[in-house]
Amino acid sequence: MSIPSKYDASQVESKWYNYWMKHNYFHSTPNEKEPYTIVIPPPNVTGILHMGHMLNNTIQDVLVRRARLQGKNACWVPGTDHASIATEAKVVAKLKENGIQKNDLSREEFLKHAWDWTDEYGGVILEQLKKLGCSCDWDRTKFTLDDDMSESVIKVFIDLYNKGMIYRGFRMVNWDPEAKTTLSDEEVHYEERQGNLYYLEYNIVDSDEKVTIATTRPETILGDTAICINPNDERFTHLRGKKVIVPLCDRVIPIIEDEYVDIEFGTGCLKVTPAHDENDKNLGDKHNLEVIDIFNEDATLNSFGLHYQGKDRFVVRKEISKELEEKGFLVKTESHLHKVGTSERTKAVIEPRLSDQWFLKMEELAKPAIKAVLENDEVKFFPQKFENTYRHWMENIRDWNISRQLWWGQRIPAYYFGDGKEDFVVAESREEAYEKAIARTKNQNLKIEDLRQDNDVLDTWFSSWLWPMSVFDGIRNPENEDIQYYYPTNDLVTGPDILFFWVARMIVAGYEFKNERPFENVYFTGLVRDKQRRKMSKSLGNSPDALKLIEDYGADGVRVGLLLSAAAGNDLMFDEALCQQGKQFANKIWNAFRLVTGWEVDATIEQPNSSKIAIEWYEATFQETLVEIEDHFSKYRLSDALMATYKLIWDDFCSWLLEMVKPNYGAPIDAETYKSIIAIFENNLKILHPFMPFLTEEIWQFIEKRSPEDALIVAEWPKNAIINTDLIKQFDFTKEVVSGIRNIRKEKNISFKEKIGFSILNNENSATIFDDVIQKLGNLESIETVSEAVQGALTFRVKSNEYFIPIAGAVNVEDEIKKLTEELNYTEGFLKSVQKKLSNERFVSNAPDQVVASEKQKEADAVAKIETLKASLASLK
Repeated sequence: MSIPSKYDASQVESKWYNYWMKHNYFHSTPNEKEPYTIVIPPPNVTGILHMGHMLNNTIQDVLVRRARLQGKNACWVPGTDHASIATEAKVVAKLKENGIQKNDLSREEFLKHAWDWTDEYGGVILEQLKKLGCSCDWDRTKFTLDDDMSESVIKVFIDLYNKGMIYRGFRMVNWDPEAKTTLSDEEVHYEERQGNLYYLEYNIVDSDEKVTIATTRPETILGDTAICINPNDERFTHLRGKKVIVPLCDRVIPIIEDEYVDIEFGTGCLKVTPAHDENDKNLGDKHNLEVIDIFNEDATLNSFGLHYQGKDRFVVRKEISKELEEKGFLVKTESHLHKVGTSERTKAVIEPRLSDQWFLKMEELAKPAIKAVLENDEVKFFPQKFENTYRHWMENIRDWNISRQLWWGQRIPAYYFGDGKEDFVVAESREEAYEKAIARTKNQNLKIEDLRQDNDVLDTWFSSWLWPMSVFDGIRNPENEDIQYYYPTNDLVTGPDILFFWVARMIVAGYEFKNERPFENVYFTGLVRDKQRRKMSKSLGNSPDALKLIEDYGADGVRVGLLLSAAAGNDLMFDEALCQQGKQFANKIWNAFRLVTGWEVDATIEQPNSSKIAIEWYEATFQETLVEIEDHFSKYRLSDALMATYKLIWDDFCSWLLEMVKPNYGAPIDAETYKSIIAIFENNLKILHPFMPFLTEEIWQFIEKRSPEDALIVAEWPKNAIINTDLIKQFDFTKEVVSGIRNIRKEKNISFKEKIGFSILNNENSATIFDDVIQKLGNLESIETVSEAVQGALTFRVKSNEYFIPIAGAVNVEDEIKKLTEELNYTEGFLKSVQKKLSNERFVSNAPDQVVASEKQKEADAVAKIETLKASLASLK
């Protein structure tokens, strides 16, 4: 096969991905091997590939591919989440474009549209992940609304209900007026916004006196049912037992007393609107206040809104404040910075709302999950710092509002048979519900069609908290072969932003339904930000097109670019230049391969000693790096693992080893060296494959014709061996010698093709094992050991060793003496300034340790340089 002169990722990547798919390398079934399992954080079925997905899934693919190379039975389960709120919003928007309102459709008609939409657009992101090289077991692809997955969710709901863990309650909830559904506390994001504080006067009944309150939401006065004062506030003792008149609506409401009111805040008087604030609701319950809800489900005002009925709350806020001012109720307005809750999905401002909802008791469920992470290390977090966040949330956990006022999702399996709040049964099917209802009511006249199933669906997270179990059918069939073999899974790779939503809840579910952790390790990636540290978003226009990046730089280049800047748990400052660096790395390796395979091999040539020792050194260096890489992997420092691999291949292999073994121009290479270089190249490809799967498989298959069983994707990870650390240290010394020779050649314009003499004053008693390498890389005539300085030669030092290169007319001696003298004078002056600073006791005692250490290093470097310059001058005189 002829090897193309340039590496073309666009030609290579689809070829090898199709090859891997054809030979079923990604598919896993239980066998005698050790399993390695990852379940994908299921992206929304509505989603398309963005930079966060790219990072998260690259990391998962690196872990999975490495596990395969280690001989494990690797299983990476892909799938998507039905994303109730986001998907229903998209379907509703599409229907609107076609002139169809959701309210005009039956539930069945709407769901048909939703499934049609999902079939058309859903799963696009999974196809896009293939472009990145993700080696998921696509045969196991799951969707949270698959029949078996939904059945698992319903079983869990019924199990928890029967245990008394799920209950129905009339509570103050977070209401998203755009999605028209309740949200859990974790789905509400609080952000600081500039608003106004409105000071309003309420007239006191049968008095000329007024009472002033401050509010950020003047529209809610229409739902006020009391004014509250602190019983210890002496300013208002005369108001006890009195009543006030609510502005505009003229409702008479009582003045109540409660220590809940902060005397120092605002005016000291608090308006109480039980329908629209959780704390007000608590006051209302305590004092038996009337509850007046002034909003419709879309946050427009209802019939309690007077002439504002049907208008949006924010429109009303502007208009009512103007009316209050005109009628003398608005005393003043102040700017006010406050936190506003917004919907994680729709970004709408949340309304507190009283509603009948389903809740899951969490306090007892959370206890095993707290122990697993914080006490016995059954589940480990990387980085560990996220344990503090986990602790705070889990130890302050609240009951989980699991019902949503949507149609897209698993419908709550509660069936109502009467008008009372408790007139329902919970069952897997309508038929079972009917039997339960008859048994409970003893009413033989009840018909099955009389049952009304709850209209709400379950929170999407109530599906995904079962994900590591349900993808293996572990809820419905807890003893099946897959769940027994693959569960618990090994690693979870996710973002810290869903630590509460998903990670914690999966741990809770694992212990509740399997009495076992769902995974061993959780690797938290950082958020992908731009170079200005801004979070990437469509609105800012700073999020690159993921597929365009792959098109421009190749999937391998993008993977390298992402990982080089992705330290565990820290935000990634994405720079497209890093993808270019990844592409250049691919080209570097390709050119190295072309260089090696371009050599003519002669089996009759004896292996040079320089090649033999060079190969021994590289094999030792490879083993040392392999230990480093495996240590990084064990700590989930994937960026460091890649960088160690990068340096090994770019510096040690390409820049040093190939230079040491390559034959002279036009000459052949000996067979023994060539065989060793190919073996080394193959080991390099193995450790690089998890990071750059396409390039490495391409070169692997070019090296020799291989059967599918011998493809790189299923090759064997290199084995650890004894490391010759002495050889590595000796070569580190050798590198400095070679660099010294090359620097002199460059500085003095001595051609690299010209052989030169070379002598060494071996004060270090350094080994001569690499002399043949030094001679080759320096293009030296020979290496002569001398007992004293060589006069009339250029010189440099490595530690206390002195090296001499006869100038033989190559440079002007007088000019060289002048140049060296100037450099010596400058360096001596610099040394004096550093020593003066170090002799200053105030500086040494007050400066940070690292600053003092830096100055001492400067002193040592200057002393060494002065010795070298003096030696060079001495040799020229």
